[in-house]
Amino acid sequence: MSSDARINNEPGFILHTYPFKETSVVAEVFTRSYGRVALIARGARRPASSLRGLMQPFTPLLLSWFGKSELKTLHVAEWQGGLIAPQGRALMCGFYLNELLLRLLARGDAHEALFDRYIATLDLLAGEACSTDYERILRRFEKNLLSEIGYGATFDVDADSGAAIDSNAQYVFQPERGALRSTGQPGCLVSGQTLIDLAADRFERPLTMAEAKSLMRALINHTLGEKPLYTRQLLRELTDLNS
Repeated sequence: MSSDARINNEPGFILHTYPFKETSVVAEVFTRSYGRVALIARGARRPASSLRGLMQPFTPLLLSWFGKSELKTLHVAEWQGGLIAPQGRALMCGFYLNELLLRLLARGDAHEALFDRYIATLDLLAGEACSTDYERILRRFEKNLLSEIGYGATFDVDADSGAAIDSNAQYVFQPERGALRSTGQPGCLVSGQTLIDLAADRFERPLTMAEAKSLMRALINHTLGEKPLYTRQLLRELTDLNS
């Protein structure tokens, strides 16, 4: 497919928008078949624009665009429906997902399975159980996202010996290597049982939840570099206010 091909009716979500010139916006979108795409929505800031009310996060859209450059031109956006937007703290969790996708996904790389997981995760965040379960929801999404972009970690094998993780032992996890028996070396300290739980996608144990949060944070920070995540800080402040 040539870079200037017209794309029609592609499922997608707005991750972030910012003003462009006097009346337009640039929308960073996450699409099922084309990954992250930057679209200019001309005139979207005009009061009468049909696009104005659609340039919102967590709104399922069918997007049509064209253009030769990296910044494509949005031609049509249509509301697809079928998804309830998260509210309250869950809404902040949704913005956290969007920031992760914006920061970690390269433009133009398709991640169809991740797109489907994103929709499922938004649905979970909007559900009634989210108020007690959002940490588990976020950890599963983080783990899946890292795997999708090629930074998936092996949690159930000792990186030095290749042996299975011992549930009763202590390990340090180094992003470039993996899990190592703890002998005072640098890395994220984590129990063997937590590593086994992570590999099996189990988050029932409170200690697993706590250590998985620290480990996912370390892996994401390693992938992102020095610039911190804005929404992570906001979520931390919300937790502190309600503790």
